[in-house]
Amino acid sequence: MFRLQGSKTLAVDLTGDAVKAKNGSMVAYDGRMAFKKMSGGGEGLRGMVTRRLTGEQMVMMEVTGQGTCYFADRASEINLVSLHGETLYVEASNLLATDAALRTGTSFTGLRGGASGNGLFTTTVEGTGQAAIMSDGSAVVLRVTPQYPLNVDPGAYIAHQGRLQQHFQSGVSFRTLMGEGSGESFQIRFEGDGLVYVQPSERNTVGGDV
Repeated sequence: MFRLQGSKTLAVDLTGDAVKAKNGSMVAYDGRMAFKKMSGGGEGLRGMVTRRLTGEQMVMMEVTGQGTCYFADRASEINLVSLHGETLYVEASNLLATDAALRTGTSFTGLRGGASGNGLFTTTVEGTGQAAIMSDGSAVVLRVTPQYPLNVDPGAYIAHQGRLQQHFQSGVSFRTLMGEGSGESFQIRFEGDGLVYVQPSERNTVGGDV
């Protein structure tokens, strides 16, 4: 149902079923479509909608109909992720669309620095189906194994899946190593077995210099 038109546009073929997508990301469609903005509290997608990360509220919409709907957001690169009864953890700003059957929610993954007390909340996508995630530039998919853990700059982190443990290490960041950092800094360390999606640019994050 999900396919890419180039690297920056997602095409979703609908046959009476539904897709959930970032509000305002529809750029074109053919056939007959109905659009419903999703907001409010509760479980699943509605729980994700009301979550705030770095002061921003993410709003989703549900699209139903017959035909093909096209989605894009600020010319971001798009990656398709297939889930088979597993969980994808993804930053809210990097989630473009999911199959309607996939369950979405919020997971608290730890503190982004003890002194500041800022927390990191990550959107979860669970079940069997497809999700489309975005990156600023072409994303790199990095394998983590028990023998080879991975350290990631939080500003470059997009998503991860698999049997991974996530830890925050304060005191050192990539910018600090280059002599450009100041104040509290940290990295995300992944251990276990899974995949981590990283973008070749850095967003602004909370909890100190990164």
